[in-house]
Amino acid sequence: MTDIAMIEAAAARAAGVVRETPLLSSPFLDEIAGRPVLAKAEVLQHTGSFKFRGGWSAVSALDARTRAKGVIAYSSGNHAQGVARAAALHGVPAIIIMPRDAPALKIENTRALGAEVVLYDRAGGEKREVIGDRLVADRGMTLIRPFDDGQVIAGQGTCGLEIAAQAALAGVTDGTVLTCCGGGGLTAGIALALEAKAPGLRVRPVEPEGFDDTARSLAAGERTGHGAPEAGLCDAILTPMPGEITFPVLKRLCGPGIVVTELEVKEAMRLAALRLKLVVEPGGAVALAAALFHGSALDDGPVICTLSGGNADPELYAEILSGG
Repeated sequence: MTDIAMIEAAAARAAGVVRETPLLSSPFLDEIAGRPVLAKAEVLQHTGSFKFRGGWSAVSALDARTRAKGVIAYSSGNHAQGVARAAALHGVPAIIIMPRDAPALKIENTRALGAEVVLYDRAGGEKREVIGDRLVADRGMTLIRPFDDGQVIAGQGTCGLEIAAQAALAGVTDGTVLTCCGGGGLTAGIALALEAKAPGLRVRPVEPEGFDDTARSLAAGERTGHGAPEAGLCDAILTPMPGEITFPVLKRLCGPGIVVTELEVKEAMRLAALRLKLVVEPGGAVALAAALFHGSALDDGPVICTLSGGNADPELYAEILSGG
C-alpha cells in the first residue's frame, strides 16, 4: 500500500530528473470561475504529462538486475510515453502495448522514445492484459501497470507534494483540488500527499460524461463500471472502473466525483490556450472544466486543478481551437 514514506522516497529518486511543474493563474479564469483558480501545469512535464512521474518512480524502484531485463506497459498513450522515457533514461528495453485506435501522435512519440510498440485491436475485443501477461512470461520483463501499482501511485504523489508546497507559498491552505481521473493513480497519489502535507486541501476527482466510473463508485461506496466502450474524446482517462488499489484511497480521502461534458472540456482547452498559453489534451482539461463551469458543486474558496496532459492530436486540437 502506498503511503507518504513511499511518496517521499519517490520524490528523492526523482530529484534532478522529474520536473517541478508550475502552479499558474489567470485573472480571466478567476473571473469565469468566480473564485481563484490555480492550474498545476503537468503538460510541461517530460513526455507531456504527469505519467512520467509514475513511470520514473516504478522503473527506478526496481533492483538493477530486474530492471536490466526491461519493462512492459499498456496504455493509450501517456503512460506509454512515461514508461518508455523512464526506461530509455535507465538504458533498458521497453515494450508498450497500445490500442490501434490510440492517437497517432502518442503511438509515434512512444516509438520515438525507443520503445517497441505492440498494437492490439481494442474495438475488436482483444485484451491488453492478456497480451501483457504473455509477453511477461515470454520475455521475463516487469509489467508496470498504469495506475494499480504502488510505485506508480507514489510517483504521481510527488505532484501532490509540489501542490502542497506551492499552494502554501500562494497563501492557499484550504480549498479544493480537482484532479483529472481515469483509474485513479494521480488522484490517489495526490490525496495521500495532501493528507500528510496539506490536510486543508480536499481532493475531488473529475471525469467526462458517460465515463464516470469513479463518480459512480464513490456514490455507491464500491467499485462499479460505466458500461461505455473504451473510446471517446478524453482518451487519456477512459477506464472501465477505478483500480483495486486506488479506489480504497479515493473512498477514504476524496469528496464526490464531478462529471463534465465534452463541450465544457473543449471550452476549457480553448481557455487554457488563450489565457495560460498551454496546449492541453481533452483528458487533461476535465479538471479545469470543472473549476470553470461547475462552481455550484464546489465548496467556497480557491480551486487548484491539474492540467494532466498536453499530448493532443494536432488535427483534433486545431478543430477544437477553431470552435469545431
